Amino acid sequence: ACGTRDGWAEPAPPAHIHGQTWYVGTCGITVVLVDTGAGLVLIDTGPQEAVPHVLASIRALGFDPKRIRWILSTHEHFDHVGGLAAMQRETGADVVTGPFIGDALRSGRPFPDDPQAAELAEKPMEPVKVTRTLRDNGSVFTSDPRFTAHATPTHSPGSTSWSWRSCDQDGCKTIAFADSISTISSEGYRFSDNPRRIKQARYGLKRIAALPCDIMLTPHPSGSNLLERLSGREALVDAGACKAYAESGMKRLDQRLDKEGTAK
Repeated sequence: ACGTRDGWAEPAPPAHIHGQTWYVGTCGITVVLVDTGAGLVLIDTGPQEAVPHVLASIRALGFDPKRIRWILSTHEHFDHVGGLAAMQRETGADVVTGPFIGDALRSGRPFPDDPQAAELAEKPMEPVKVTRTLRDNGSVFTSDPRFTAHATPTHSPGSTSWSWRSCDQDGCKTIAFADSISTISSEGYRFSDNPRRIKQARYGLKRIAALPCDIMLTPHPSGSNLLERLSGREALVDAGACKAYAESGMKRLDQRLDKEGTAK
């Protein structure tokens, strides 16, 4: 239905992923809805202008957005969580974060050491009330579906990947919502001048490679051909997807560092 459209707020029809997990995002941003049986979980919201489309998709699936009890997030950039405050008002849900993202969501402003901080500062987000912060490898629930937070600070300092078990009549799979692997930045930023950021990026990529990962989702569906996979044109299940995804990120980081060394 999206065709070549990949706008962050361009409506996309909702789609079934596996078990009780659905895609309710836009053509360019992944938003995930999971029915736990004890309430709904939403992961990311898209930018603020995408919130009406996400709510419409949730309703089209037959769910009342007021049943959303928890909202989780991948990373603290406006294209993925810019609608978080609006969604929280609409649903009354609690916001649960990974170990390092909370302060940026509470303030609505990027971390100073974010490689994209200069651009992000021009588009501040509405501050959000964070209900709970998980430790690394901490879980939202104590029984399945147990949403586990994995600190993967490659794309941003607060980047968090999530994993959970999903079951249907054919068996169970582990879904990994692997956060972004790109090491892009504002103009003038040099990773070579920030060895701590390089170390964090490599650490995050290694964590993504090791995720339990039968079905991989990514914040931008184009990052994993997710819309093609949901449509049946490509395989949805691939236990090696997270490793391959992380390896491509490591390759691009190395290429960037090589380029910076040449330009210096």
